[in-house]
Amino acid sequence: MPDATSVASSAPITVYGSAQFQHALPVPSNVRHLVIVLGDQLDVQASALQDLDPTQDLVWMAEVAEESTHVWSAKQRIAVFLSAMRHFAQELRKRGIPLTYKQLDDADNRGTLALELGTTITQLHPAALVLTAPGDWRVLQNIRAVAAQHQVPLTLRDDSHFLSTVREFAAHAKGRKQLRLEYWYREQRLKHGILMNGKEPEGGQWNFDADNRESFGKNGPQNIPLPKHFTPDSITREVITLVNTRFASHPGTLDSFGWPVTRSQALLALQAFIEQRLPLFGLYEDAMWAGEVWLYHSHLSSALNLKLLNAREVVQAAEDAYRKDSAPLAAVEGFIRQILGWREYVRGIYWTQMPGYLEQNALNAHADLPDWYWSGDTTMACLKDAITQTLAHGYAHHIQRLMVTGLYALLLGVKPKAVHAWYLSVYVDAVEWVELPNTLGMSQFGDGGLMASKPYVASGKYIQRMSNYCKGCQYDPAQATGTNACPYTTLYWDFLMRHEPLLKKNPRMAMQLKNLDRLDAPTRAAIRAQASTHLTERSTTPD
Repeated sequence: MPDATSVASSAPITVYGSAQFQHALPVPSNVRHLVIVLGDQLDVQASALQDLDPTQDLVWMAEVAEESTHVWSAKQRIAVFLSAMRHFAQELRKRGIPLTYKQLDDADNRGTLALELGTTITQLHPAALVLTAPGDWRVLQNIRAVAAQHQVPLTLRDDSHFLSTVREFAAHAKGRKQLRLEYWYREQRLKHGILMNGKEPEGGQWNFDADNRESFGKNGPQNIPLPKHFTPDSITREVITLVNTRFASHPGTLDSFGWPVTRSQALLALQAFIEQRLPLFGLYEDAMWAGEVWLYHSHLSSALNLKLLNAREVVQAAEDAYRKDSAPLAAVEGFIRQILGWREYVRGIYWTQMPGYLEQNALNAHADLPDWYWSGDTTMACLKDAITQTLAHGYAHHIQRLMVTGLYALLLGVKPKAVHAWYLSVYVDAVEWVELPNTLGMSQFGDGGLMASKPYVASGKYIQRMSNYCKGCQYDPAQATGTNACPYTTLYWDFLMRHEPLLKKNPRMAMQLKNLDRLDAPTRAAIRAQASTHLTERSTTPD
């Protein structure tokens, strides 16, 4: 688990420097604490920085190619991290905090966190390393290994950006036969007094899903507020040039880059969401519309996961909007549930289940991810729109991820680990602690029901109901067989047939299996034949 304690830790290897940042302030002659700040820990209030003494402590940061290549990271994701890191380093310098910072394009950059950290330890001989708990198991193990190899104690501190600790989640999970978000969420509401009226939930109920999740109807979304876009400054422009040069073969483009990369920008993005989109967030949180990227979503997840925003202040801002009658309870509750409930819940799942969680494959899925997930070159309108948008902006909202790109991969039977690698690669908010459980568990049911109480499977009719994608598509969501059959509908019924013995054990699948029972033998055979043809054609090649 990442919360915690002091460990005399573990690991490898090598360099010190940075042309832009190294010489701004004197390096302490005898370094007490080498304070490690990772690319998703960009807050001056982070626990690792709380007792920093500039006369004897030194902050260590490093940009390394490994973090962009261990999965084939898209350009938007790489640029968000690098720009935010460089801006944060600038902020530390302004505050008089000694810093060693290795840039990606420094001539002596060794390419991995382990090599860079090991070299700094060899050069400076710090008495101890201090680190806020990271968001990636792989990174934590690498840092522990470096510390152990160099026989330097590592102090691991709780990440104060969350409202709970992993220890608290583990205590919640202990002895339970099943883990469910709803129980955890209610505990957190009570504990923190959020949207509560004494000991009762505000409005008399915990969950307002019944009032949310409408489609846009035939006329589509109207008067959507413009997204908060931040024009790249000189630092970000340098990063864009670097990424386009160093990672030219990586997917996506940076033409539209405008994500918040500083604390002040993140606060402006939060304010814009609360004032302009939160009131209609709940109503349309699951709706999709072709060509409409941003809709009523917050676009705050990258800022939250970089720690430019604190979850507490985001939740408080939403609740304040309700208390001021600026947003309806259903919208506010739905948004807060994503932060206070789901975000904290998936973090607990990740750290209590790793490292084995990464290898789970409950549905025995082994197909390759189609090549066109990296280009959007498909004739399926919903997938083309969602993937093209993803590559252009590093963003798609949660229903596009779960019920378009994720659903297709699930029905196709793609290896969960391959789906995970794609999601970790292409989205600007992707840090493994949050991305892996959402992808492998929620989207792909790879953990067999630990995260989700049933597989989130649906036919093309769901996409038709929640969007206008089907209107201009060559495929008919009502058809499972034939030339114009929707691949989602074909694969949906095939999925139910393939996994029928397993799904019969799940009471939440009873209605879907009852509908499956209505299919006669010739219809089943025709669906299987069409699915087999589709699986063969789509599992490895683009349209």
